[in-house]
Amino acid sequence: MTSAAGAAADGERRNVSDAAGVVVLGACAAWSLITAATHDGRPEGVLLAVLAVAAGYASGRICGALLPVAAPCAAALAGLGLAVAAPHTLPGPQIATPPGHLGAVSALLVLATGAACCAAWAARPPLLRLALRALAAGSTAASLVLGPIAGSVLCAAVLLCSLAADHMRRGVGLAGLALTTAVVTGTAWAVAENVLPDGLADSLEGQLSGHRVGLWRDALLLAHRDPALGVGPGRFAELSRTASQALPAETRPHSAPLQQAAEQGLVGVVLLAAVFCWVLYALWRTPRPTPVALTAGAALTGLAVLATVGNVLSFTTVTAGAGLLAGLATARPLGYETPDTTTTRAREHR
Repeated sequence: MTSAAGAAADGERRNVSDAAGVVVLGACAAWSLITAATHDGRPEGVLLAVLAVAAGYASGRICGALLPVAAPCAAALAGLGLAVAAPHTLPGPQIATPPGHLGAVSALLVLATGAACCAAWAARPPLLRLALRALAAGSTAASLVLGPIAGSVLCAAVLLCSLAADHMRRGVGLAGLALTTAVVTGTAWAVAENVLPDGLADSLEGQLSGHRVGLWRDALLLAHRDPALGVGPGRFAELSRTASQALPAETRPHSAPLQQAAEQGLVGVVLLAAVFCWVLYALWRTPRPTPVALTAGAALTGLAVLATVGNVLSFTTVTAGAGLLAGLATARPLGYETPDTTTTRAREHR
């Protein structure tokens, strides 16, 4: 009877988180259509991103239930392979990888590191766990060669968070990840508003490049033009002075929150934040062990950081990969994968 009651409670929690996801993703799609109709925008990019997240999440839930170790391992290998082949598979000139594509490579490697660590926590044999953690370390090492230094730092942070996740409480860990994302987003917004002290502002602008900061400030100017609805999805390039002067012309402001503010208003920013909060909520409610939930949360937080200072969410492989990792970490395996499930469960619900 106790087991049946526990299963019913798990099912109820999963139903709530799934319903919340449907509502949030549906609201994102509907709001993009509303703002596009109001300002003659192009909502296809937003709709494709929403579809990619939903499809990835559903696939992760199915594959994670059937193959709790093999599925995240395969996802990690696929992410690593896509990152290595990115200059030949992502759209753009083949002689040089555009800056936005370097961010996408970093995002794929962050997700691959998180997937490999999740697979390691789900595995039973010690040698298999060691091999999977070696795969995560390999993704981190690859980020040193393939992407910017920020991607390497985030991959290393995901790996370290995963190793420490067994000694953390789930709620505290997820709250820390949410706070980290909020601080990074607030800092980017402050840079765009030019409200930071001169020394700090100059240092950050030097790291980010003046061109990117100019795009951010154009995004805020457009957001101030119509705070409620924005200027319409896909219209940043034609209205931004900095974007039109770039060669080749920029089509996005290299920041997901600022792009939402410019093109879909404050409601769009709230919906973007709601998607991230839904993912953290689903990880909090998942029946998987705490290390798996926190590892996936760390990887998705790393992705959120990259999305705050880049246009990584414009790549379908990245958005689908994010949904896939979230689905893998929230799936309920047909048979529990760790021998210490009872102990882990008792610790994560204290």
